[in-house]
Amino acid sequence: MLALRTAAGLTQSQAARALSASTGKVAKMESGWAPMRDPDIRILCDLYEVEDPTVVGGLLELARVDRDRRKAKGWWSSAPVAPAMREYVSLESAATAIKTWQIAYVPGLLQSEGYVRALNPDEHFVTARLSRQRRLEGDNPLHLRAVVYEAVLRNLVGGPGVMRGQLNHLASMAEKPNVSIRVVPFSAGAKSGIDCGFNILSFAEPGAMDVVYIEIPRTQAWIEGGREAAEHDAMFEKITAHALRECESRTFISSLCKDL
Repeated sequence: MLALRTAAGLTQSQAARALSASTGKVAKMESGWAPMRDPDIRILCDLYEVEDPTVVGGLLELARVDRDRRKAKGWWSSAPVAPAMREYVSLESAATAIKTWQIAYVPGLLQSEGYVRALNPDEHFVTARLSRQRRLEGDNPLHLRAVVYEAVLRNLVGGPGVMRGQLNHLASMAEKPNVSIRVVPFSAGAKSGIDCGFNILSFAEPGAMDVVYIEIPRTQAWIEGGREAAEHDAMFEKITAHALRECESRTFISSLCKDL
């Protein structure tokens, strides 16, 4: 809503008057610290002259998911993890699909236990990371499209033995119908997006508002819907176009494993 208000050239005070609320409430809603009610969203969309039903519907759907997420009491609620990661995991638990592009490490949902322990031996970290992976199982599993740079597979996290186990784990996970793993080889050359990994979380039908999570050294960035989220989605598809096909990626991963 912050981007829509800014585009409309309005202030938080003007938004607050339309809602008969305080500017503090508007600030909290825009920063994600307070949930948004459907009537508030409709009032603000009218104020900001947002008439596209797709945009309004996306905002309503995102707000619904956010409210459901806040009510959910999953394992992460009491887990000793950083607040930013707790926020991400709660979103991940509510998502129906995730697209992830990684340039340095295996995506968390696909990491073997040995790989996780090599990254951080703290038992709380290991338990939290492995607990997240339950989303790939069950009757309504998360759909995961993972695209990784070749450097991810050549980065010997934990040494040759750990990486051999990790590569075998990737090969096994790639057999799941809800998991797609593709590799962008060095031979693809320098492409847009090669400098930063990101995750795109989807929550409902195609066209609903997505959330982009970007992990930057010492901080994180969130993008909720709008032009920037669409640009990241387009970037993901462009990156994927330079990746090996799924069957070629499995063969590539197996060949790297044999060389260790």
